[in-house]
Amino acid sequence: MAKIKGNIVVDIERCKGCELCMAECPTGTIAMSKEVNHKGYSYAYAARPDLCIGCANCAIVCPDGVITVYKIKI
Repeated sequence: MAKIKGNIVVDIERCKGCELCMAECPTGTIAMSKEVNHKGYSYAYAARPDLCIGCANCAIVCPDGVITVYKIKI
């Protein structure tokens, strides 16, 4: 059976740092940046992308739809 590897892309300029994605990530892939976007919010990013399983929980709970999840079979 093929394993699934995931990757997320966050639109950092639209992210408002609500941390819902971070709370829903079962693997701890997502963290909040110490830097801020042009609106002054810390934004989510894939701190440990090697752990992402492509479950898309983060994209589902994101109220602004700023997370795109990609999945590949390995």
